[in-house]
Amino acid sequence: MGQLTIYPLIQVGEGLPLPLLQTTDPALISQELSQRGLAFQQWPARGGLDPASPPEAILSAYSAEIARVQQGGLYPTVDAVSVGPDHPKRQQLRQQFLAEHTHADDEVRFFVDGRGLFCLHIGAEVLQLLCEQNDWIRVPAGTPHWFDMGERPHFTAIRFFNNTEGWVAAFTGSTLADRYPRLEH
Repeated sequence: MGQLTIYPLIQVGEGLPLPLLQTTDPALISQELSQRGLAFQQWPARGGLDPASPPEAILSAYSAEIARVQQGGLYPTVDAVSVGPDHPKRQQLRQQFLAEHTHADDEVRFFVDGRGLFCLHIGAEVLQLLCEQNDWIRVPAGTPHWFDMGERPHFTAIRFFNNTEGWVAAFTGSTLADRYPRLEH
């Protein structure tokens, strides 16, 4: 089950303020994100999948949901990725994802297993959405954000792309991510 925490924007030198909102209610999470142009859903769990399942098995298990998301020609490229605590590039990937960035395309993820923290810089707020198993999120193109998979990452996710290149980021150069809580497992 996901958790949404909304903070006001922190200026350099300010301490972390109290959250404006913190909730685990999926309907409220969906409503709050929708008001800001994002989308959040929870998909039904698929039994019989192991986090170590090959990508093809993961994609096959969720083929109906994937087809529904792809209706109208959206997100023709789909893959499944797993990052665990023993992944050889886990520290490099974490540092890369922790830097605030945008994408020319939507960033769409479904968490098959594990968890990750999406942090979204929208206007005068920072929204932190802890995504866990069965959570689906769509971050619109151009939204400044960062992602924290934690020091000991554990997640398997289905990724949807409008391009064949996959994950392509434009880094903003902002240090805003350094002022907010990180994912602790």
